[in-house]
Amino acid sequence: YVLPQIRKAQETLDDKKREELGRLKKMVNGLINRLSEPNLSSISGQMEELYMANSRKDMNDTLTDILMNACVTAVAMPARLLMEHVLLVSILHHNVGIEVGAHFLEAVVKKFDELRRSDAEGKECENLLALIAHLYNFHVVHCLLIFDILKKLVSTFTEKEIELILFLLKNVGFSLRKDDALALKELITEAQRKASTAEKKLQDQTRVRFMLETMLALRNNDMRKIPGYDPEPVERLRKLQRALVHSSSSGKDTQLRVSLESLLSADKVGRWWIVGSSWSGAPMISDTKSQAQQKLHVGKVSSKIMELARKMRMNTDIRRSVFCILMTSEDFMDAFEKLLK
Repeated sequence: YVLPQIRKAQETLDDKKREELGRLKKMVNGLINRLSEPNLSSISGQMEELYMANSRKDMNDTLTDILMNACVTAVAMPARLLMEHVLLVSILHHNVGIEVGAHFLEAVVKKFDELRRSDAEGKECENLLALIAHLYNFHVVHCLLIFDILKKLVSTFTEKEIELILFLLKNVGFSLRKDDALALKELITEAQRKASTAEKKLQDQTRVRFMLETMLALRNNDMRKIPGYDPEPVERLRKLQRALVHSSSSGKDTQLRVSLESLLSADKVGRWWIVGSSWSGAPMISDTKSQAQQKLHVGKVSSKIMELARKMRMNTDIRRSVFCILMTSEDFMDAFEKLLK
């Protein structure tokens, strides 16, 4: 039983919260509607101010909802529009905090997996895959996730999956080759094996041949053989990104090195890739064997510092790591970044 006056206070609070969220949604929507390459600098600045003035959770939920409504439609979205939206997410991811990109990425990946399993006729899957591809292009997520998605698509290997593989390779193929050529080579071998066994079942065999030709062109680093491939727009927006991201938080340190399986099972096992979001009930945490094997990596630290840590009685890995970071950091911002990691 809830007392009437307490119930009334709760209802007033809920109404107030709803009103605040409605106002926030209008502001964010107004900014996203005006988003374009020339005014990206001012809009990202205004978004950062909104992040400072409001709850991170409210901002992440609002931004993700608005972007998903704008970008995930039944018709194919223009590539440039998708790139500009993802570039905004990447700037906020680097400048505000990695939970911005992590929240958006998780929503996109879950929606993509759900639609891929269903028999949706529209272009939602392509639009979601383009969002994931550009999150990788703008250094929000590591190539590990892209390879996981490609492996999943190759293992299913229906006509719909072949279309998606081609679409993804066209967007990020050469970047994948640069980041992990060996994994790409293994993927191509697996696709060739799958194609040789499945070619009879597939009605459109020319599409399979075209996919294999595209993969071989990637392996041989031959851009001319991929029709419609144009790296110029992405490169131009990457330059803009470098100009808008604060120098201390740029680089590949903020890339989310998270697998597809981890993202899809985040509700059950926690979000270890966001600081403070892991869950003690997760089997991977309660497993004592794996816990014993985990070591903290501080990078290469001189033996002098390690000896000093021993003298100061830093007797656990965490204590030693924190001590070494504090002793070897260039300034307080450098120490802060390293401690967060």
